[in-house]
Amino acid sequence: MSTDFGSRIRLSVFGESHAPAVGVVLEGVPAGETIDFEELQAFLARRAPGQSALTTARKEADVPEFLSGIVNGVTCGSAITAVIRNSDTRSADYENLKIIPRPGHADYPAYVKYGGHNDIRGGGQFSARLTAPLCIAGGILLQILERRGIYIGAHIAEIAGIKDQTFDASFFDSIAKKPFPVVSDEAGAAMQEAILAAKKEGDSVGGIVECVITGLAPGLGDPLYGSFEGILSQAVFGIPAVKGIEFGAGFEAARLRGSQNNDAYCIDEAGQIRTVTNNHGGILGGLTSGMPVIFRAAFKPTPSIAKPQQSVDLKEMKETELVIQGRHDPCVVPRAVPCVIAAAAVSAAQIVL
Repeated sequence: MSTDFGSRIRLSVFGESHAPAVGVVLEGVPAGETIDFEELQAFLARRAPGQSALTTARKEADVPEFLSGIVNGVTCGSAITAVIRNSDTRSADYENLKIIPRPGHADYPAYVKYGGHNDIRGGGQFSARLTAPLCIAGGILLQILERRGIYIGAHIAEIAGIKDQTFDASFFDSIAKKPFPVVSDEAGAAMQEAILAAKKEGDSVGGIVECVITGLAPGLGDPLYGSFEGILSQAVFGIPAVKGIEFGAGFEAARLRGSQNNDAYCIDEAGQIRTVTNNHGGILGGLTSGMPVIFRAAFKPTPSIAKPQQSVDLKEMKETELVIQGRHDPCVVPRAVPCVIAAAAVSAAQIVL
């Protein structure tokens, strides 16, 4: 089982990419919350593999089987436990990787940590397959948070250097219905062309997912190590391939003066204190400010590519060439959008429920 995440709402995911199943244990969810399973399944479908030429050809239904915690569609107060059966595995594709680590993967450090006993098939416990149970937890908590006026949405902000248009809460519903979640379909078409071009060359591309959380009251979270930025960052970095996260103006703030970066306060039409701009991304001193929380997560290019790569033979202790077999996403970003939303939902639940 992976390290637990959270304190008030506790999340654990378990399993490996080619194990019989992957699963989740979600503790601390209030009793009496109705779960819409059709809505949950629609959310899981956004992450599921094998839906187009832009994703891995692996086919998985990703239908959760609930073992505890929900009775007649309503949470009962005990731990919610669910599994998703793995059905379309091709473990033979990974035989040669037991002693030849893939560049860009966790194979070598895992080999050292676990003495060579780590499950290499499909990446084992390091696989993005473990985001399926994350999305079960996130999909459940999304429904509970929405009843409290908190909404979360995300889009593909960038792929292969091609940028989408500005994103805000007005796009949440329309983006969720799109097979390729962007604001600008023109930019989306260019992104898809770039993904397919890289795939044709046996290569891959990376990108950025932007996420917005609305409805959080001001003053939630704690300073320093209890900051909401820290909670979000830990959850987001639990998604494989994430290499960076920024809030609001992010790294661009380092290039501004204080007079440019500071967000002036004002009183809106409803008599609520707000800021004129939102360079702080909805979090100040680790606490929510009442403005939308805005963050972006950077995803590296998929490390499993068809091009020959240099590696080492761990048994012979000599350099060798590696050609990776198997089915892989030429870009993980499109399927990562619901994973980022799920991570945000699990994080928001820590300071709301």
